[in-house]
Amino acid sequence: MNLPLRKLGVEPNAWSVNHEVADITRKELTPQPVILTTATKQLRIDLAKTAILVIDMQNDFCHPDGWLAHIGVDVTPARQPIKPLQKLLPILRQVNIPVLWVNWGNRQDLMNISANVLHVYNPTGEGVGLGDPLPKNGAHVLMAGSWAAAVVDELEVAPSDIRVDKYRMSGFWDTPLDSIIKNLGRTTLLFTGVNADQCVMATLQDANFLGYDCILVEDCTATTSPEYCWQATIYNVKQCFGFVTDSQEIQKAVRS
Repeated sequence: MNLPLRKLGVEPNAWSVNHEVADITRKELTPQPVILTTATKQLRIDLAKTAILVIDMQNDFCHPDGWLAHIGVDVTPARQPIKPLQKLLPILRQVNIPVLWVNWGNRQDLMNISANVLHVYNPTGEGVGLGDPLPKNGAHVLMAGSWAAAVVDELEVAPSDIRVDKYRMSGFWDTPLDSIIKNLGRTTLLFTGVNADQCVMATLQDANFLGYDCILVEDCTATTSPEYCWQATIYNVKQCFGFVTDSQEIQKAVRS
């Protein structure tokens, strides 16, 4: 008598098991190859092995009542990715491309945050730094579960989307992001969000070092830093770490 098999794990990194058998072959994802135009090459990518990371599109970085605005930063540039992401994300969900929201959301006790990180955001020790309440609304800066760490209202987080808290500029540092992506069977990553030259770039570099194929989506990425920082980011991605495209080219590829 053949006993029924039960699934253990997340497809495609799942086994099928019962008392007698462990099928560890893993289910193959149906390939969805498309051609994507980038700034340097025509890429043939597999949508079935692709995921998109939306980095730090959260209130503290993008909202006029958030922390960056509180310390005097003009957050207008940080809001530029909102409209193209509003159009792109639903299209990607339709073809089962996972959407991962990677937001800076610290532990409430800050036990994994070192003094050198605290100093970057509060160099005198007298300002409003990590974990401190914002004067306007009391939200705790970059704190997981707070308004400050929440995705901006203009961007919908679907039930199927995946949230990952990060604690440094790189979304891979001391987080489960790499394990999650590997369980999803994804090897090509689309990068969006803010700030391009800081958290987006650090996450993209670490992804490159881990062996992922990296594609920066230019119009879905922005920075509040000076223009030369943006130019250097684009140059370095094309030169060293991957490819640069835009949301229109991705939509063309998906619809093809």
